Amino acid sequence: MPADLAVIGLGPYGLPLAQAAVAAGIPTLGYATGPEAGPLSPAELRRMLAGGFRQASDPAGLGRVRTAVICAPTPRGADGGLDLGQVEKAARTLAERLRPHTTVILESPVCPGTTEEFLRPLLEEGSGLRAGRDFHLAYAPSRVDPGNRDFAPANTPKVIGGLTPACTESAAAFYTRLTDKVVRARGPREAETVQLLESNFRHVNIALVNEMAVLCHDLGVDLWDVIRCAETKPFGFQAFRPGPGVGGHGVPQDLTAHAGRTLRMVELAQQVNSRMPRYVVQRAAALLNEHGKSARGARVLLLGVTYKADLADQQATPAHEIAVRLMELGASVSYHDPLVPSWSVLDRPVPRADSLYEAAADADLTILLQQHRTYDLQGLTVKAQLLLDTRGATPTGAAHRL
Repeated sequence: MPADLAVIGLGPYGLPLAQAAVAAGIPTLGYATGPEAGPLSPAELRRMLAGGFRQASDPAGLGRVRTAVICAPTPRGADGGLDLGQVEKAARTLAERLRPHTTVILESPVCPGTTEEFLRPLLEEGSGLRAGRDFHLAYAPSRVDPGNRDFAPANTPKVIGGLTPACTESAAAFYTRLTDKVVRARGPREAETVQLLESNFRHVNIALVNEMAVLCHDLGVDLWDVIRCAETKPFGFQAFRPGPGVGGHGVPQDLTAHAGRTLRMVELAQQVNSRMPRYVVQRAAALLNEHGKSARGARVLLLGVTYKADLADQQATPAHEIAVRLMELGASVSYHDPLVPSWSVLDRPVPRADSLYEAAADADLTILLQQHRTYDLQGLTVKAQLLLDTRGATPTGAAHRL
């Protein structure tokens, strides 16, 4: 069966799209742009193959689809801006095989103007075709929330901004096969800026509540009770919760490297959030000191070293910096995570605890970094000698909360 859709880039953005397309009955070709291909369990792979998915190493198949979606990762580059290297690679690979009437959509996180000023010239020069006349071109921000059981592509509205009205409608015709609602933006720049706003909204609000966590600890105020009460307000408030830092693939953007523009709120948010791993270590050292122990030589157990609960992904996890800083203080660090069979920090393997309760009872300090569903927190509070809860997950008074 020939593929109807090509997903170029099988990382955190492309793989969920490919899975959603296959579930919707769309024959899909997956093409990886680099080593970012995401992990699939054997059962998931079997389901996708049975549904019409093919993963190709030969890009020839890209020229035989009606829709091609570029989902290449855009990590932060050395200059602080987004690295478009894999988007460029994907565009050049596709352009050599692009046929008239194909719909090309970019889903990678990018700065406003990228679709028109960066992607369009690459596609036109490589194919000899003109966007908006010979093929359709649009931007649609990825709205993937890994591990979210309430919102999946089918019930998450999809924003689309095409180069022309016809481009928008062609992209909309594709996405209506995947989602219940399509929202049409005025153009690619507006759709790109939707992604910018949504990503920065998350980081700014996390920074605010992280600052509140530090303030409330200094004032002797229970922040978790404050949040519990505040979220009863039915308007004008959305609850965010503090944590040991911000991880994941969605990086905040301040546009400095792209357009020489600084979003001051985002810049401050980055500073606040990047300080949280250091603050966690400071709190850990202070707790040990209060209980007559030094960080040097202390046995510290880290629980949950992924960036998000119930996911194995370690992208930009704050656990890494926390482990490094604890080691620099002379602590003996070990970890427990049901999703991470092995973990290395500074090119050295970190000892993995097999028995959670035994390890917590043996450690001078246990730090809960990620609240995996499999953790019995009630039992953990009983077994641990000293517990620092960075997620507010343990019962009130049962542990020292962030």
